[in-house]
Amino acid sequence: MSLFSQRKVFSEYDNSKIAMGFLAAIVLFGIFVVGYDQGQMFSIVQGNEAFDAKYLHEVTHDMRHAAGFPCH
Repeated sequence: MSLFSQRKVFSEYDNSKIAMGFLAAIVLFGIFVVGYDQGQMFSIVQGNEAFDAKYLHEVTHDMRHAAGFPCH
């Protein structure tokens, strides 16, 4: 008998495609939020005040320009 007599059996159903699709959706949503947010994300919590402050826009301002998103 060998110490390595047991073999791992992988199922035919591969979850990596589902995981990659889920991660791609998260990345695309992140790009959308960073690229086009003008206060919409924080307005859910802060109300109309978020449209004046634009916290996420100001934090990611230089990255938005580097990525080619128009800001102003």
